[in-house]
Amino acid sequence: YAAITSALDSRATRINEELEQATRLREEAQALLAQYERQQRGLSEETDAMLVRARRDSEILVEAALARIPDNAPVFIADLGTGSGCLLSAILANRPLATGEGVEASQDAAELAEENLSRLGLSDRASIHNGPWSDWQKWGAADLIISNPPYIVSAEMAGLMPEVRDHDPAAALDGGPDGLNAYREIVGLAAGRMKPGGWLVFEIGYDQRLSIGALLETAGFEAITCLKDLGGNDRAIAAQHPVV
Repeated sequence: YAAITSALDSRATRINEELEQATRLREEAQALLAQYERQQRGLSEETDAMLVRARRDSEILVEAALARIPDNAPVFIADLGTGSGCLLSAILANRPLATGEGVEASQDAAELAEENLSRLGLSDRASIHNGPWSDWQKWGAADLIISNPPYIVSAEMAGLMPEVRDHDPAAALDGGPDGLNAYREIVGLAAGRMKPGGWLVFEIGYDQRLSIGALLETAGFEAITCLKDLGGNDRAIAAQHPVV
């Protein structure tokens, strides 16, 4: 019996070690992908343990945003829930005449975003508003608003990969009972406050195209388009505020 117990304990130890190694490898791969994407965009942001990290999928959001603003004219861009400011920075780095503002409720995240903008030489073209997007006053000035809001269904939070669940803040992931809480709030605010012709671009969950598309259509948005990630999953959705 003792020999069997010892063998089982030894096997359990090896399994735990293998799981820990797999987790480390996934974390390293995620970090390397993010670093590669930043280098491709000419960026090198700092990151912080309390902030959600930009994922490879978020590159789709950046591409969708860039496709909807000119590269030879001044435009104003906003990033709701900017976190480290990586998405806003990537867009500004590719549109030298653009200006922008990141909106971030977390003071720690807002301070880090400001540091990143300064480090990247973008402080003269961008600022950070530390507060909720409901209090932000520049909706009517933005030619483009992007957001990668929390979209994980609350009941699915426990099943996330450890490197996501244990490292990214819950507030940046938990989208409520159906994952749509933040989208409802942003779409509702944007419908009443955005300038005519302005673009709204979201990152979305792979199964949220129809529900978020319906929110946008009901709110009166037009030219609703969904973009897929490299895995063939729905990953970003863009819509235009009606031109009056």
